Amino acid sequence: MKTTALRLYGKNDLRLETFELPEIKDDEVLANVTTNSICMSDYKAVIQGADHKRVTKDIAEKPIIIGHEQCGTILKVGEKLKDKFKEGMKYSIQPAVNYPGKESQAVGYSYQYVGGDATKIVIHSEIMEMNCLVPYYGDSFFQASLSEPIACILGALKSQYHVKAQQYEHEMGVKKGGNLALLGGAGPMGLEFLDILLHSEKKPKLIVLTDIDQTKLDRAAILFPPDAAVKNGVNLFYVNVSNKDTVKKLMDLSGNKGYDDIFVMVPNGVVVEQASMILGSDGCLNFFTGPSNQNFTAPFNFYNVHYYGHHVIGSVGSTTEDMLDALDIIGKGIINPAIMITHVGGLDSTGETILNLPNIPGGKKLIYTGISLPLVALEDFEAKGETDSLFNSLSQIIKKTKGIWSKEAEDYLLNHATPIDI
Repeated sequence: MKTTALRLYGKNDLRLETFELPEIKDDEVLANVTTNSICMSDYKAVIQGADHKRVTKDIAEKPIIIGHEQCGTILKVGEKLKDKFKEGMKYSIQPAVNYPGKESQAVGYSYQYVGGDATKIVIHSEIMEMNCLVPYYGDSFFQASLSEPIACILGALKSQYHVKAQQYEHEMGVKKGGNLALLGGAGPMGLEFLDILLHSEKKPKLIVLTDIDQTKLDRAAILFPPDAAVKNGVNLFYVNVSNKDTVKKLMDLSGNKGYDDIFVMVPNGVVVEQASMILGSDGCLNFFTGPSNQNFTAPFNFYNVHYYGHHVIGSVGSTTEDMLDALDIIGKGIINPAIMITHVGGLDSTGETILNLPNIPGGKKLIYTGISLPLVALEDFEAKGETDSLFNSLSQIIKKTKGIWSKEAEDYLLNHATPIDI
């Protein structure tokens, strides 16, 4: 069985190639990939190559398939797995396999024959052993592709903790009825954080989302209007921190009490220092973003660590349980992951997109791996539709959902775009 896949051979060395997959073993699965969303983690893996923590060291000889936010359909099941998986079943994959002895390896970083940016893949036995192949029962593929980033958000929210004075038990999760800040949060992950927080049982009473891009902040306010948040019991504010007196403004919004929970969404030393300055007593700062620079540092007030209980954690990846939780809230319609998507493209546009990702504005870039399509912003569909019937139709479809990607748009694209035959 042949596949076409985007493979990483070294730093900035991505190649779209067609090659033969090995025959599956009794404890393996052959699958078709339909969607894979692109993550900044892909960009970091590509620019660092074998220096990346999760990328295998021999990629020059054994290139890996990039991509870890995938959804597709199972095509063939090994004999030992037929009681658990069926041909035709939709699936997603928890990329952080954590196989004993290979804890640093992950799908999209470490495997030759399984990754999201491919038409077909062989899912290895160790992925099954660690229960990382997850059946998916939804009706659209793109939502399950977004379950991995949502699982990371759920994992981060679970990782937060607080401690009462003179007690030694940690109360896990964000503080209910507390003050919460999403710093640099107008990107796709920050918006989904906001979506989840507004629809959770453990809501903060105050959420402040900051960014330096007013266009992103304006879009966030359209998707999540502050007056609607008030109806959910949350006071929501959007703050452009490119202006002066950022710390004073953020403290004023908190009633000068500071913030119980802060999520730093950008690898920026100034933002980390600001976070340190606005933490409240027993405040928990979650450094959610992953820096490319292995020597990244930032000032932090350790006087407040000692006397006010300020503490810092970092969130990396998620568990299979987190992914199941993500698929559950997606399936129940509690959240709408489509708000993260601002661009769609085909497999042949993926390499260029990853290499230029920091320079491409907007949110998630969703790839349909079985088609040929340039990467196009959803907001450009109407203009492109003046000369292209495919985008004209897609433009009409997403107007029904106020410019947000949908199952109807996905179905139309899959049925009318130029397919990649292999």
